[in-house]
Amino acid sequence: MNIVEADPKDMSVGYGGLPNEDGIVELDSCCMHGPSSNAGSVASIRDIKLPSRVAQLVLKRTDHVMLVGEGARRFALAHGMKAENLLTDAARRKWLKWKENLSDKDDWLSPKEAETGHEARPTGTITCLGLNPAGELSGVTSTSGLAYKIPGRIGDSPIIGAGLYVDNDVGACGATGRGEAVIISCGSRIVVENMRHGMSPEAAVKDVLKRIVKQTVDPRLLDKKGRPDFEVVLYALHKDGRHAAGSIYKGRQYAVNEGGESKLLDCVHLLDR
Repeated sequence: MNIVEADPKDMSVGYGGLPNEDGIVELDSCCMHGPSSNAGSVASIRDIKLPSRVAQLVLKRTDHVMLVGEGARRFALAHGMKAENLLTDAARRKWLKWKENLSDKDDWLSPKEAETGHEARPTGTITCLGLNPAGELSGVTSTSGLAYKIPGRIGDSPIIGAGLYVDNDVGACGATGRGEAVIISCGSRIVVENMRHGMSPEAAVKDVLKRIVKQTVDPRLLDKKGRPDFEVVLYALHKDGRHAAGSIYKGRQYAVNEGGESKLLDCVHLLDR
């Protein structure tokens, strides 16, 4: 995770992530440790390149689960992390292009806009689930969030039970895509509960995706066919090593490593474009 967070060429997480509407990079991350049933999370943290490492410190070195904003930043600095500008020139150029063509393509909704279609913008999230030889599960999710978001906006990625959930007796799940839809569905927690009650990873993620589709009734979030005008991907890992990922629409893949070479596998899906 830290490798990607530190990569200025990757605009999905960490250093180089796309900024909020003010041109400031705000990052979210969480991690969960199955054996201890403990979790750590940071949200809307600025100036810190590796938010997942801060989330891990919250887990290990505090009696809390989540720190946000300036408090999370100061906590990271207290543990020796360096404050630095995370906005790269490439991300700045994309932000300026958006700013120059802003018009009504932002997240502030007038009464009229609240009834019309939403403006799709880049999102970027990575979730990683792991099962070690001792049968212990862990997970981590990291994101720079929705590009050009309202400052302070928090998606699902730092929320335990939404963007990530791990139960060492059952399995783990992480999420990417439209965070608001994952929060409303409590997506990752329900996937794990589905596996607890006997569903396969494939069936568990498809069930939650169906819930998300059913819950999407706001006309602003629907395409001309009445289907969600956004994507959500859920990634599930069972305690016994079975795994699957599922997306609303066909065409997504996920990466797997089972001890040899990494490989890309197709996600199960609900709908064709």
